[in-house]
Amino acid sequence: MAAPKVTWAVWLATGLGIGFAPVAPGTWGTLWGLPLAWTIARLPGVVVPALVVIAVNLLGIPLCTAGARWFQKKDPGSVVFDEIGAMPIVLFLVPLDFARPAQTWLVLGLAFILFRLFDISKIPPARQLERLPDGLGIMADDWAAAVYAGVVLRLILLWNPGGFWGG
Repeated sequence: MAAPKVTWAVWLATGLGIGFAPVAPGTWGTLWGLPLAWTIARLPGVVVPALVVIAVNLLGIPLCTAGARWFQKKDPGSVVFDEIGAMPIVLFLVPLDFARPAQTWLVLGLAFILFRLFDISKIPPARQLERLPDGLGIMADDWAAAVYAGVVLRLILLWNPGGFWGG
């Protein structure tokens, strides 16, 4: 029997196919989320970026549901839209100084590392949120990881050792 056709929803849920990577698809999905987070961070004000982050993550619920049903698994590793959508949450309250590219790249790198650590570790309530139905559970545990990573990143930036972070 032939595999079911890959729909546009599954294609988006897999990060335009990056989720089919044979090794560490969640890591590749997180990397795919960095340009999205960077783009959203460049939007003016706070309201517009907040609305875009909310819209992307709400869109992720049905996309991840479609992906899970296509793979016939609760949270298949190939569905990476949860990582893609969560990266803008990590950086939402973190200032990026686009006039200082080295600083921006370092902050993006720290955001990536912190998010992967929290996403993999599933610190409560992430593990419990993962049990929510369908795409909501797939997305929600990553939201928790993103909030943890964002808070830790913000604290690191506030600490400001040696003035590298600005000031």
